[in-house]
Amino acid sequence: MTLHELRLRAVPSATSPEPSPTAQRLTHWAQAAPLQIALRHRRQGEWYAWRWIDVLREVEQLAAGLRQQGFSERSRLAVSGAYETDLLLLSLAAQASGGTVVGVPRPASSAALAAQLQALRPTHGFVQDRRDLPHWQGCHERVAGLRLLIAAQPPLVDSGPLPVLGIGRLLGERPSPTALFSLPAGSDATLLWVEEGTDWEAGLEVILGQWLSSGQALAFPESPGSASRDRRAVVPTGLLLSSARLQVLAQEIEARLPPPGSWRRRLCDWTIEQPRRGLRRLLKQRVQRLLGFENLRSIWQAPNHTQAHHPWTLESGKDVA
Repeated sequence: MTLHELRLRAVPSATSPEPSPTAQRLTHWAQAAPLQIALRHRRQGEWYAWRWIDVLREVEQLAAGLRQQGFSERSRLAVSGAYETDLLLLSLAAQASGGTVVGVPRPASSAALAAQLQALRPTHGFVQDRRDLPHWQGCHERVAGLRLLIAAQPPLVDSGPLPVLGIGRLLGERPSPTALFSLPAGSDATLLWVEEGTDWEAGLEVILGQWLSSGQALAFPESPGSASRDRRAVVPTGLLLSSARLQVLAQEIEARLPPPGSWRRRLCDWTIEQPRRGLRRLLKQRVQRLLGFENLRSIWQAPNHTQAHHPWTLESGKDVA
């Protein structure tokens, strides 16, 4: 990589929108740590990594692609699906273009989705799962102003009155660096783990805020069903999850522990009473490795909301931030 590749592009014209605080923080990390890993995502069984300079390039390309599709400062992008690289990068591109981004839970029906979109009034939509496209197409006539759907998984055939554009088309002919730059899992010093979707209302604001303020890498599972396996592969240092998801995680941990009343469960309970002493510490470390929590140092929680974390996630004295 040559030095000229790290130079940031100048503002195209005087009419371009002022950089948002989010865009400014992204530019900061692309300048301060261009080759440091910013994102990690498992796709089709392989782990891929984006450096900060890769993130900035893709956001610039996506922003240019959005503008070609009529996206402006008066536009609103509704995003629906799991929080992962495509959704985050497109959201950053929309904000860099001066527009607004809103999260929409995965629809249960076209009618339920139409009611949400009528209130949000989006001009563009991002749909991660092609199985949700019929719901979006079904509410087209009831949502004035919605002119384009962008899909992570474009439909195999024409599926309705709304035009659907694959996100790869917004990147142009240049191949995405995600396919060219991969790293073995577990090589980051700090790593924030996210296994959430747009059902988490404040999720996008929280994830972007924590990520861009700290400069730590974010990691995402391949799918909700593979979250436990993928978490064990990357052994995160921090969890960035909603209260609802933390509760689900606690239930998953309980399900993996031996049944109550068994001698193995009594051994687990004995271990967790004083986990820093001798054999108990070794036993806890073994269980944490099985859960993917061996490097965990912090769990994010919303301000003014405290929830006791499961004893097998964090040791006493670690951060619940």
